[in-house]
Amino acid sequence: MASNLDTLVTVFGGSGFLGRNVVRALCKRDYRIRVAVRRPELAVHLQPAGKVGQIHSVQANLRYPGSVEAAMRDSHVAINLVGILTESGAQTFEAVQGNGAETVAKAASAAGARMVHVSAIGADENSPSRYARAKAAGEKAVLAALPSATILRPSVLFGPEDEFTNRFATLAQLSPVLPLIGGGEMKLQPAYVGDVATAVADAVDGKAKPGAVYELGGPEVLTMREIMKIILDITDRNRMLVSLPFGLAKLQSLLLQFAPGPFKLTPDQVALLRFDNVVSDAAKAQGLTLEGLGIAPDSIEAIAPQYLWRFRPAGQFQRNNA
Repeated sequence: MASNLDTLVTVFGGSGFLGRNVVRALCKRDYRIRVAVRRPELAVHLQPAGKVGQIHSVQANLRYPGSVEAAMRDSHVAINLVGILTESGAQTFEAVQGNGAETVAKAASAAGARMVHVSAIGADENSPSRYARAKAAGEKAVLAALPSATILRPSVLFGPEDEFTNRFATLAQLSPVLPLIGGGEMKLQPAYVGDVATAVADAVDGKAKPGAVYELGGPEVLTMREIMKIILDITDRNRMLVSLPFGLAKLQSLLLQFAPGPFKLTPDQVALLRFDNVVSDAAKAQGLTLEGLGIAPDSIEAIAPQYLWRFRPAGQFQRNNA
């Protein structure tokens, strides 16, 4: 039986938050990994995740098909993790998440490789959000170019170094008031990044159905208000939660889209917050979920205290409500 060492997996976007977890998961299964990123010199932090020579970084930009084709040379599996939350210059939603995904799929097809494409729950060609429309366009283009590709749609991801729980914990440090857009009633099903990385590795192993669209969510459906309360409880912060109507949030986002760090808010993000981000009943019925892959998902309450302790006023060993 062939060893995984004989299989070369090219991971596009392997240096990001989800990417580094996917690379670790693949390393544990002894795959050879080629990490394709725009700036390979910023991917050196991945080297300790594997054995000597197991991980190799190359330059590739999804906006330039030639670089993607070169990155796919002699590869057996392509994983596309590339995505952006905000646009900058030529890095638009359409260019990266729509056309870019198509470029990877065509290169994988030409190389005779399998493909795992990571999209997002909420991908919808009719969404008012350009982010969600681009995600849907990317899925459609991938399946048109490579019908056997597996699509994974995770809900919002949490874990060390995320831009979700860490962002709100930072805001709680800096501000006595935390806004809840639309009253914080939007429902989410946060997924632990380690569980999603395992799902990607399982798909590479061949455990996922070719051509299927999986929806990956955590064990709980929570409103944004409930999530904020969990974060405040973990970080031992007492902050006022104030409802912010969508109209006012959109108006503020016209200025906050230029704000730094955790204060940044774009009009497209406001549009995205109008809709729930949870696993559909259809995906559950067909077993196209984490549980369907045999993965028992972890909750925010189980994982977040392991890394959000640093936001407590007195640090890791502070006793809550002392």
